[in-house]
Amino acid sequence: MKGKLKLFLAVGAISVIVAGCANANSQNGMKGTDQPKMNMGDSQQNTSQNKEQSGDMKLTQATPVADGKEFTITAQASNLKVSDDVTLPVWTFNNSVPGPQIRVKVGDTVKVKLKNELEEPVSIHWHGYPVPNNMDGIPGVTQDAVAAGKEFTYEFKATVPGTYWYHSHQDSVNQLDKGLYGTLIVEDPSESYDRDYTIVLDEWMSSGEMDMSNNEDMEGMDHSQMDMGDTSNNEDMQGMDHSQMDMGNTSNNEDMEGMDHSQMDMGDTSNMTEMAGHDMSMYDVYTMNGKTGDAIDKLTVKKGDKVRIRLVNAGYITHTIHLHGHEFKVIASDGQPVNSPAVITDQGIAIAPGERYDLEFTANNPGSWLLEEHGKEDRVKNMRAVIEYEGVPDRPDASNANEELPTFDLTKYGQQARTNFSLDQKFDQDVKLDLNTEMKAGEMVYTINGKLFPDTDPIKVDKGDKVKVTFVNNSKTDDHPMHLHGHFFQVLSKNGKPLEGTPVIKDTLNVKPGEEYVVAFEADNPGDWMFHCHDLHHASAGMVTDVMYNGYNSNYTPDPTVGNKPE
Repeated sequence: MKGKLKLFLAVGAISVIVAGCANANSQNGMKGTDQPKMNMGDSQQNTSQNKEQSGDMKLTQATPVADGKEFTITAQASNLKVSDDVTLPVWTFNNSVPGPQIRVKVGDTVKVKLKNELEEPVSIHWHGYPVPNNMDGIPGVTQDAVAAGKEFTYEFKATVPGTYWYHSHQDSVNQLDKGLYGTLIVEDPSESYDRDYTIVLDEWMSSGEMDMSNNEDMEGMDHSQMDMGDTSNNEDMQGMDHSQMDMGNTSNNEDMEGMDHSQMDMGDTSNMTEMAGHDMSMYDVYTMNGKTGDAIDKLTVKKGDKVRIRLVNAGYITHTIHLHGHEFKVIASDGQPVNSPAVITDQGIAIAPGERYDLEFTANNPGSWLLEEHGKEDRVKNMRAVIEYEGVPDRPDASNANEELPTFDLTKYGQQARTNFSLDQKFDQDVKLDLNTEMKAGEMVYTINGKLFPDTDPIKVDKGDKVKVTFVNNSKTDDHPMHLHGHFFQVLSKNGKPLEGTPVIKDTLNVKPGEEYVVAFEADNPGDWMFHCHDLHHASAGMVTDVMYNGYNSNYTPDPTVGNKPE
């Protein structure tokens, strides 16, 4: 089953994460807790109820905020109540979707024990966080996936504050889709907010005929043993996973995108325009923290509050979010602070897969307002949270999701400052990554410099190297949100023009069709690191390379019996 085919998933669930807003007498001096915290410790789970059969599964609980230094995260099957009348089978961390928010402080040594009560192996990747290489959670690269009934402890030092997240990287195109993700917040001791909310964005498919619990044999498959017959006119087929598939005559497949037809024989499919495989319009239910529309929990504020909203995109579609009724600042991107952020209003914040944006505003306009996605499609209307002032009747302002708004441009925002890199300096490595969508051996794939992972050319570096990377997106219609593990990079130019505003430091950068970006990073974290598109359909279809440190010796040897699937 293809990762984004969240079959039977109608509406997402689980409470808005009230992220670490401790009360007035808490250690960090923050106030405004709207949800009880819990230290996950080493709590026991009732494994007898964690069956994949929907009748035996638990019902997911509200997403907890887990603070401290040591945590237990249990991967388990469950039921997700996505609305009053729909309950769906999912995979969870600690019986919630999203999984528990892990909230720590700069300087903490973080220990997270992953226990696997699923029947499939899993892992945890700390998206955006510069953990040691052996803690990166990449099956077959840095560790074996954690098999059913087994456990693994991740340990790293919290050195960089900001908004991050975690997810399974075992067969991630599928497991992330099933609900195996959560957020990681590293608190900066110099910051304090009255309200601090985290909102995880995702999208689901509300219809389908396949129960994902019975599709283990169709997940994470490669593109081998596939016969697609005549594919003479497949230029626009995108991101498809057609393992062991005989499609006969597919001479007119312009509109087939990203379909997963493992082991299918489709015979004569000379006109495939009616089949919308990777047509992302099929994902018709948009969620905030797993809930949709009126089911989304309100964001409660009171007049005078200083409010932070952390937006995390755990899906595969870019979502453009608008805050109604208030001026606000964009204070961070991918956890990294923006220099001298300006006050803005009525701009849409486009958040690509894997990206994070943090907003800050003062609650100075009592009423009931919306934080919502903007767009003209019906599905965007469900991605909206009410910002409700205490003591004010619940009558939110009308949605204006269809209104044309300027899109926020981080490359022209804030003020310039001294940086580690510039376009005119000398680099130790100068790499070009041509990102493209191609037909190879009768299937649609996503390539880097014309090659597919694992045959892409790794970026080989020495520790201390300063590396310049040029992204060029030659795909006709696909965005490619490129994510580098273990490092931050600085964006130097866009389409040949140097950035005008704040230094932009990121770990995930969305490169749209026809765009060119130049970025730079320092090779300061030895290991073997993945560098890939975070539309995981694209990664699983080839758009992956590695940053490999010369002389790095890992003591890890993959176990061939585990079934490691790094993408």
